[in-house]
Amino acid sequence: MSFGPCFSIDCPNRALFAEIADKWSMMILTVLEEQPRRFNDIKRLLEGISQKSLTQTLRRLERNGIVTREVISSSPVAVQYELTEMGRSLLQPYKALYRWTIEKMPEVNEARDAFDQRQPA
Repeated sequence: MSFGPCFSIDCPNRALFAEIADKWSMMILTVLEEQPRRFNDIKRLLEGISQKSLTQTLRRLERNGIVTREVISSSPVAVQYELTEMGRSLLQPYKALYRWTIEKMPEVNEARDAFDQRQPA
């Protein structure tokens, strides 16, 4: 198996990367780390996510085997999401990326400031 970069438009790894590496996917996996959660609970925890974006992202994650969806027979009916083992395997790389953002934020801010100062007014 080759692990070299695959940047062609029809590369299946490229498509999968796009579906799991967006900000909402990362945040959803993080809030599901501790326990399964209902749709509205996830929505409350992710400030700024629309119902449509949450629905679409959860569907993609479910389709890719990252989360499971369970309909709970209650009044009203509720839907609960939980990480699969494959989903749990993404937590370590996500946390490493998040740590990187925290550690490098001062350098990023310096680079942004330098860039902005070079731009014409």
